[in-house]
Amino acid sequence: MGYTVGLDVGGTNIVCGVLDETGRLVGTLKRATEAEKGFEHVIERIASMVLELLAEYGIGKSQVAAVGAGIPGFVDPLRGVVKMAGNLKWTDAPAAAALSQRLNLPVYIDNDVRMYVYGEAAFGAGRGFDVVLGVTVGTGLAAAVVDRGNLYYGAGYMAGELGHIRMDGVEYECGCGMTGCLETVASANGIARLARDKAAAGESPVLAEWFGPDRFGLITAADVSRAYDEGDPAAIDAMNYAGKMLGRGLSYAATLYSPDVIVIGGGGAQAGERLLAPVRAELQRLVHPMYWERLTVRTAQLPDHAGVAGSAMHAAKRFAAAAGT
Repeated sequence: MGYTVGLDVGGTNIVCGVLDETGRLVGTLKRATEAEKGFEHVIERIASMVLELLAEYGIGKSQVAAVGAGIPGFVDPLRGVVKMAGNLKWTDAPAAAALSQRLNLPVYIDNDVRMYVYGEAAFGAGRGFDVVLGVTVGTGLAAAVVDRGNLYYGAGYMAGELGHIRMDGVEYECGCGMTGCLETVASANGIARLARDKAAAGESPVLAEWFGPDRFGLITAADVSRAYDEGDPAAIDAMNYAGKMLGRGLSYAATLYSPDVIVIGGGGAQAGERLLAPVRAELQRLVHPMYWERLTVRTAQLPDHAGVAGSAMHAAKRFAAAAGT
């Protein structure tokens, strides 16, 4: 089939990668998104990155079968339209057609988390499993399911917004407009928020020493992990609570989809067993033993390039289907 290009488009950065026909990642390129400059500017930026990367590795456009892009937000992959992407400030944006016109190549777009999980299922922590449930614990929380190589979309291509399940006992307002969404506590931002609130209440001696009351707003999930290792009670409580709530949310999905493996990625997953231990404990407590005894929970293996690899491979699959091969 030739080479395929994959793109992971975020509100802050764009990562572009090229894969050969065996699925090997040849090389990558990373640039700032500059989303504030608008849709046309970002599309031009993506196109220039693709051409720059191909030139760097001596690959002609005639050798490229297709280009795939994972984009955050609500995406209609069949029409190639980004219905709404808050981080990019796009609404009903014809991203696939615009990029295809500039590159003169077939372009296929999809949601970024679906592409991330697709990459992990094909090449990473989900490889070798039939049914992969993947979640990204980052700024927010989202999920996707790959069933024997096929993505599950649901009606309106809206399946996977696990972060917007409303949880009893959670009172934080969510950016989506609701109150009590899972992602307000079970995300990298959520973990930091929980710890900041505890620090402000005088419950975190370690974070108070590191930051002081005037700088609690700077606390990140990575800081919470470091404080956890120092035995800080607020950091331990925040991580345990976030993991417990994530495990509770995943218990619904695990029962619905019956995955072989749950892959946890995103920035929050860097907490490792600090987060995964309470996730596993809550899952085991809530799901039927017939689900639990065959379920594996692990962190992502391709945190930097899963989205690029997934976008490229999914584009290759769609191109082959369109060509009837």
